[in-house]
Amino acid sequence: MSPADPRLSIRPEDRVVHTRDWIGFFAMVVGMFMAILDIQIVASSIAQIQAGLSASADEISWVQTSYLIAEVVMIPLSGWMARVFSTRWLFMASCLTFTIASVACAFAWNIESMIVFRAIQGFLGGAMIPTVFATSFLLFPPRMSAGISVLIGLVATMAPTLGPTLGGWLTEAFSWHWLFLINVVPGLIVAALVFLFVHVDRPRLDMLKGFDLAGIVLVAAFLGSLQYILEEGPGDDWFDEPKIVAMTFLCTIAGMAFLWRELTTPHPVVDIKAFHDRNFAVGCLYSFIIGIGLYGSVYVIPLYLGRIRGYSSLEIGLTMMVTGMFQFLSAPLAGALAKKLDLRVMLGLGLSLFGTGLWLNHYLTSQWGYWEMFLPQAVRGLALMFCFVPINAVALGHLAPAEVQNASGLYNLMRNLGGAIGLAAITTFLRERTDLHMLRLSESLNPDNLMAVTRLSEISARMAGLLPGDPDQAALKVLYNLTRQQASTMAFGDILLSMSVVFLVGLVLMPLVHKVRHPSSGNADAH
Repeated sequence: MSPADPRLSIRPEDRVVHTRDWIGFFAMVVGMFMAILDIQIVASSIAQIQAGLSASADEISWVQTSYLIAEVVMIPLSGWMARVFSTRWLFMASCLTFTIASVACAFAWNIESMIVFRAIQGFLGGAMIPTVFATSFLLFPPRMSAGISVLIGLVATMAPTLGPTLGGWLTEAFSWHWLFLINVVPGLIVAALVFLFVHVDRPRLDMLKGFDLAGIVLVAAFLGSLQYILEEGPGDDWFDEPKIVAMTFLCTIAGMAFLWRELTTPHPVVDIKAFHDRNFAVGCLYSFIIGIGLYGSVYVIPLYLGRIRGYSSLEIGLTMMVTGMFQFLSAPLAGALAKKLDLRVMLGLGLSLFGTGLWLNHYLTSQWGYWEMFLPQAVRGLALMFCFVPINAVALGHLAPAEVQNASGLYNLMRNLGGAIGLAAITTFLRERTDLHMLRLSESLNPDNLMAVTRLSEISARMAGLLPGDPDQAALKVLYNLTRQQASTMAFGDILLSMSVVFLVGLVLMPLVHKVRHPSSGNADAH
């Protein structure tokens, strides 16, 4: 914000929010929803996009990877860009060009053009997410921050849950092109409303003097290569693939050079000195943990329902909506509790509930469906708001206005990195645990196992009257598939249990958090 900005002369508790501020802010929240939604909206329609673009299995994965790499590079840069160009101009330009890139994705003529357009879309969309978080602390007085945190939390956590379901429905009802065309009308409306109604700060073009180009190049190389490693590593057997080795070398060198550059340059593009603030650093750590739980559960549960239970995109969506429903139900309660409780108590409650929800899920069998999933998902849905609201306040609520924009980028980056690292670990762990359980189950399927022999004979007898060829071979194939299904189910259970342990570790780290009350409680000072 410019020193001449009159908002800086107003005490936070004396801020007055006008109707135009509400309109502009809600428009920004819709833009953030679009950006987060587009991370996952293609997840259930990859096969249709692959067929439409005549792409290979290896190439089509880059429809997701290119978006994520570009987004994770932009997020930490967004704070600097918001200070230079102002929140209004940055958000409007990002939303408008994000919309144009969405149209380009819909009309992509081959996989190469799709990858380029998705990277542009992710880079521009990445600026919208942390800008909303920063604006919520710059625009509203502290007494309103609990409700605003609940609103942002609902949008940030609901969008990944809704993405695959909405994407699957659009593809089935229309075509995969509408995964991107759906952004056009809301994108144009959001850009117009932000231009007309958002007046949070003023441009500081003087910050372009001493422009930290080296910092931008290094952060792009560091985070881009890190995201590539996390996305491609599980499928390429990690360091058995020369590309992963090369990217790890690049990531290490660029990361060290980036840290040195940003700590020594007088005008850093990413001010990592924000981590000197203990509450901000601990808040980022918890944001990382939430990223693991949020993105990990949204990945694992649909994968189980589709792979083991054979659910369609619509059936998966209806099952997953339980989490979203309980998020909405818990939102007013979370907002009220934030004003009354020590945030450490509220955060501990949220982490305990989320970990319990994951722990309840680890008992799953190959027969679990909607009702078996109901309680664990309800508990996780209740927990999300109890985690999100206090973490926002712990990390950002006590910072000076001039620090919020940069800190918001780092804070959101940590959540995305938690999700990326968590998904890479889950993918690797799932394959290894499935193979391990398959080996153990196979060892028990021998001629000395009367139950297995009897079951094999029963299957063979049924196959004899249904299929041509050797019924014994057909029966062995059926038994193998059943064994593989059980091994995969056990691996899913192991992953969910491991994720619950991550939240237990989060509870152990709670003493690191300074005592702090939510800004809306009227006393936000840390003690």
